[in-house]
Amino acid sequence: GRGDRIAYYFEGEPGDTRTITYAQMLHEVKKTANALIELGITAGDRVAIYMPMIPEAAIAMLACARIGAAHSVVFGGFSADSLLARIQDADAKLVITADGGYRKGAAFALKPAVDEALKGETNVKNVLVVKRTGQETAFDASRDVWWHEIVDRQNAEHEAESFDSEQVLFILYTSGTTAKPKGIFHSTGGYLTQTAFTHKMVFDLKAETDVYWCTADVGWITGHSYVVYGPMINGATQVMYEGTPDSPTKNRMFEIIEKYKVSILYTAPTLIRTWMKWGDEFPQASNLSSLRLLGSVGEPINPDAWMWY
Repeated sequence: GRGDRIAYYFEGEPGDTRTITYAQMLHEVKKTANALIELGITAGDRVAIYMPMIPEAAIAMLACARIGAAHSVVFGGFSADSLLARIQDADAKLVITADGGYRKGAAFALKPAVDEALKGETNVKNVLVVKRTGQETAFDASRDVWWHEIVDRQNAEHEAESFDSEQVLFILYTSGTTAKPKGIFHSTGGYLTQTAFTHKMVFDLKAETDVYWCTADVGWITGHSYVVYGPMINGATQVMYEGTPDSPTKNRMFEIIEKYKVSILYTAPTLIRTWMKWGDEFPQASNLSSLRLLGSVGEPINPDAWMWY
C-alpha cells in the first residue's frame, strides 16, 4: 500500500538526481534477483558487493536477500588486498561493483581494484558491473557482465522465497585494524526485527511525513541497518548522497537538507567536528528549519560537538 511513496531521493556528487519509489525499488530488486539467478547464484551462496553510494548498492543487497544469498559488502575505499581477503574468507561466487563513483569533484575507479583482487585464488565466477561514471574500464568478456545489459532485460516478476529466520542475511567484516578481519554473520529474523524496531523507536519515525537521512556508507554496519534494512522495512523516505561533504562547496550537505526538507539527520561526530572547524557561516547559509531530530553514531560524541550540533 505504499508503492507510490518515495523510498530514496538520490543525489549524486556531480548534481545528478534520481527519485525512486517503493514500487520502483521492488521492480528493480526483482529484476536484479532474476539476474543473479541467471548468473548461477542460489540460496546460501555468498556475494561480495564493492560499490559507491548509489541506489544499485541497496538494490544489490536486497536482491541477494530475496534469493537467500548472503551479501558481504566491502567498503569502496578498501584496497584490492582487503577486498581479496574478504572474498576468499566468505568464498564469494560473484562480485558486484561499478566502473567507479564520484568523490571530491572527480570520478574515481573501483573496477581496477576488483580486477587486481581477482588475480588471487578465488571461486568468483562473474563480476557484475554498474556503469556509473562511464570511464574507460578493463573488461574480461569471459567473466565480466554489465549490470544494464543483464538486469534491464530480466522479467520484472519474481516470487520471493521464504527462508528460516536463522538464514544468513549477510556477512560483514571487522575493519582488520588489530588482526585479520573477522566475518560477523547476521541472521535474517533477529537482525531485521532489531533494526526495524530500533530505527522506528530511536528516531521517532513518522514514515508518512519524515524525510530521513543517514549519512553512513553502506559498507559499514550503520549503512546496512539504517540506510537499507531498518528504514525500508519501516517505509521511510530517505536521502542517499554519493559524495563528500564539501563537494563542490562546504555548504553541500546543508543545501541537501534544505532541498529535500530533511527532518531526521543521522551522522557521525567526525563530520560534526569538521563542520565546527568550518565555522557557522555554512549551516547558516541554508534553511535547516525542517530538522526535528538529530542523531549521532559511530563513536562517543564529546559535549562541545553535541552542543554545537
